[in-house]
Amino acid sequence: MSRSLKIFLLAGEPSGDVLGARLMVALRELTDGDVEFFGVGGPAMEGEGLKSLFPMGELSVMGVVEILPHVRKLFARMRETADEIDALTPDAVVTIDAPAFAHGVAKRIRNRGIPKIHYVAPQLWAWRPWRIHKFRRHFHHLLALLPFEPEWFAKRNVSCRFVGHPVIEADRTGESGAAFRNSHDIAPDAPAICVMLGSRRGEVARLAEPFRETLEILRRDKPDLVAILPTVPNVSDLVREQTANWPVPVTIVEDRGRKFAAMAACNAGLAASGTATLELALSGVPFVVAYRVAALTYFIARPLMQVRFVNLINLILDREVIPELLQYDCRPDLLAAAVEPLFGEEGRRQIDAAAPAMTQLGREGSPPSRRAAEAVLDIIKNARDRHTPL
Repeated sequence: MSRSLKIFLLAGEPSGDVLGARLMVALRELTDGDVEFFGVGGPAMEGEGLKSLFPMGELSVMGVVEILPHVRKLFARMRETADEIDALTPDAVVTIDAPAFAHGVAKRIRNRGIPKIHYVAPQLWAWRPWRIHKFRRHFHHLLALLPFEPEWFAKRNVSCRFVGHPVIEADRTGESGAAFRNSHDIAPDAPAICVMLGSRRGEVARLAEPFRETLEILRRDKPDLVAILPTVPNVSDLVREQTANWPVPVTIVEDRGRKFAAMAACNAGLAASGTATLELALSGVPFVVAYRVAALTYFIARPLMQVRFVNLINLILDREVIPELLQYDCRPDLLAAAVEPLFGEEGRRQIDAAAPAMTQLGREGSPPSRRAAEAVLDIIKNARDRHTPL
């Protein structure tokens, strides 16, 4: 590169914030620090030096019904973000997940010469595949987490590059599960369940009560049961409020550096659908996936689904290795019946069955963040070469 780079990053939720922070580190390493970052991000990206244009938490809204009260403000933020990009004229814009907001920003950018990259290819193969025209029109490139995605997008004339799933890059070398238990006065033989309520406030609000009742049922046979809840800063206050009256001792973990130790301390898990489920699998914790959205959202969205499962492990293996209890099946009696066997031999069988899927997510070669950074730099170089006078 002949001059320092300006890169605009846009993350809309905690998982994207972590991706963005890792991407920043990798880009800084590959350019010997000759790069400036602008955009919207959360604590992780701010920890790497990003000054967020506005609080990222404003974008963590999900669902057809749930988003309605926030529409006007979200549109205003889209315009504000696009205007900032046009004023900065960065070498590239990298939007990270949050596809609805990312698309809204991308189509409002007036300078068509800025390369627009969307990191985390949208799962159009899973539902609403006709949205492909939006990404074909408003983004130049996609970065994919799953190895089969580039071929799917290439067949639809969208440039896409596989960079690997970020879960394989997670640092699990710190505190052990036993040490975590000891530091929180949890007996070595106490049955512990890892409860993941989600990273959005709506998820926490909808799942807290059925999860609480599930623990009430499990406690009948496991009176020493304890719950460990890794969470994220933008919902930690709500998690504390919602779990104040839970029937078992609760340990809430906000420190991202202790998340895997907290998981490793558990015998089984109950998790909202999302990236956290792969982290549980990576930690060797058998688990059940649960999810619930507003009734109208479900009514609208369910017919649009193109796949049998929501959990990535099940999708890769094309069978239900991980129990999925969604919407009307997200009931305490069904959840407890699915979780209870995981404390025994059934849990070990699940871990073994899930292992091939985790391998397919990619454990070899460069870390995903470095692959993503290399892709971004290649795209910028190609764009510069196209506009370099002979």
